[in-house]
Amino acid sequence: MNAVQSVLLLAIAAGIAGCDKLPFPDPNRAALQRELDAKAIGGACRHAGRALEDCYSMNKRASKAAIFAGWREMNDYMTQNKIDVVLPGLPGGSSTAQVNADGEETRGASPAPATDGAHAEHTGSKNPAMTES
Repeated sequence: MNAVQSVLLLAIAAGIAGCDKLPFPDPNRAALQRELDAKAIGGACRHAGRALEDCYSMNKRASKAAIFAGWREMNDYMTQNKIDVVLPGLPGGSSTAQVNADGEETRGASPAPATDGAHAEHTGSKNPAMTES
């Protein structure tokens, strides 16, 4: 009987060890995933030069605290490594938001052509709304 109990105990231990692989939903894992997603959203918003309030309004279902944490981490990383903001755009060259030569954001309008080389459009420019601290 001792051998039967040992085998049964071993089978139960093996079954318990694989519980995280079962298809049952785990509320702790789901909450952690939502928090990590919100932090990623905040980091992406900062990298794209979006204001924190815009990020909140575009992602109403995400935790504001986690969005801010991701935004702040990305801000610190970008400041430390001197990384410029990457302005968001759509594939194919069309963009819904563009920055003109004066640093003002225009939506849906194409920038005025530069008459002299001083105000030529360039990519990778810093967002004037963002200040480094």
